Amino acid sequence: MKVTIENKKGLNKDLKVLIDKKTINSYLEEKYEEIKKNVVLKGFRPGKVPKDILKRQFGKAVYGEVLDKVLKDTTMKALDENKIKPAGQPKIDLKSFGEGKDLEYIISVTELPKVSIKSIEDIKFDEYKVNIDKSETEKRINGIAKNQKNFIEVDSAKVANEGDLVVFDYTATVDGKNFKGNEGKNTQLELGKDLFIKGFDKQLLKSKKDEIINVTVSLPENFPEKELIGKEAVFACKIAAVKKPKEVKVDDEFAKNLGAKDLNNLKELVSKQINEEYKNSLENLTKNEILKQLEKFKVDQIPENLVEQEVKILSQGMNEEEAKKNRSKFEETAKKRIKLGLILNEFGEQNKIKVEEHEIQEEIQKQLKMMPGQEKMVMEYYQKNPSAAASLRGTIYENKILNLIKEKAKSNVKNITKEEAEKLLKSAHDHTHDHSHDDNAEKKTKPSKKSSIEKKAKTISKKATKTKKVSKK
Repeated sequence: MKVTIENKKGLNKDLKVLIDKKTINSYLEEKYEEIKKNVVLKGFRPGKVPKDILKRQFGKAVYGEVLDKVLKDTTMKALDENKIKPAGQPKIDLKSFGEGKDLEYIISVTELPKVSIKSIEDIKFDEYKVNIDKSETEKRINGIAKNQKNFIEVDSAKVANEGDLVVFDYTATVDGKNFKGNEGKNTQLELGKDLFIKGFDKQLLKSKKDEIINVTVSLPENFPEKELIGKEAVFACKIAAVKKPKEVKVDDEFAKNLGAKDLNNLKELVSKQINEEYKNSLENLTKNEILKQLEKFKVDQIPENLVEQEVKILSQGMNEEEAKKNRSKFEETAKKRIKLGLILNEFGEQNKIKVEEHEIQEEIQKQLKMMPGQEKMVMEYYQKNPSAAASLRGTIYENKILNLIKEKAKSNVKNITKEEAEKLLKSAHDHTHDHSHDDNAEKKTKPSKKSSIEKKAKTISKKATKTKKVSKK
């Protein structure tokens, strides 16, 4: 195989490849021997069909199959030997081919740019640790207790006030007529929450046990009987009981009911929970800060074919006029994402970071645990959507790179209070919100999974395993 580089223009290169006919013939001989073992032709014993007969029967198909294999093998070899990492699928232009002839073709390829990676140690970022005051833990536990009210029935002389629980049976009518589902037994309402039908609760205030209260309300938009929506209904409610809330005592028994060993153990668990809530959010701030540091690294050129692919993804769902109007903004966004993907990928390659299959399965298992009762649905989703698993691979790949950077880079650990953490997170949220309003192109589209940095980082430099034939001359 002889390879010469021609027409080098920036990241675009043409490689002229010449394969001598002797090499092509060796591929053909190998293929005919393979066919000979398996083909069955009338008048010939298995494995004894002469080659010239095979050529007459299968020659055209065999040459086409061999040509594809030669192109695949030699294209990858030509790119490897010349240390070219393709940004996308190379195109093949056949110049000379046929049985008994040398094979000559041109590989047109866009090369991935060289990425200047500084030392990981040069990267600086802030890392946050939240100090949770004991009062915050107690406040959270008291909130849990408040939401776990115990209601105790009172005597018939007591009236129902806001915050009390009223138990009642009802029969409802519209224009004096019954309708489907117009009866209810042992219905319970905590007055003041307005969770049944808007305005219902207020009409049960001051009610007593054994009283019959007529409640008049307009049936809501989500009422099952569509023809009755908006109509006035009268609910004849017979009060079965009025219950007053009893304050829940925060003690060891309360803690055990929540699954803790005792009250001290509950405090430890709740404190840890609060820490985790802030930790995850603040880690995202750290991640974004590292990504901003990476964006400062130098990438001389961004492959135009990758920019074009990204712009198409960003403009999905838009009409031609909208896409044209936002073209320049899309290109800017695309270049930023691709650049970051190239940088992350270079870090990954230099540090030999890989994602193993078991890591993807572990991530899927985490998601299954987070969605109890929907495990089968989640598993089927990943089985039926290979792209979803590929997206997970990209996310894991990026996280491994960022974790490596966090280990080796210069971390500035900041101990902050809960209030400071909330201020930081609010500021980050407001900045993101303001940016989305300023950038009309970003506001109109949501990046698809295909356009995420995570996927770019893992797939952007994958060598093409297929070749595209653009012409036969």
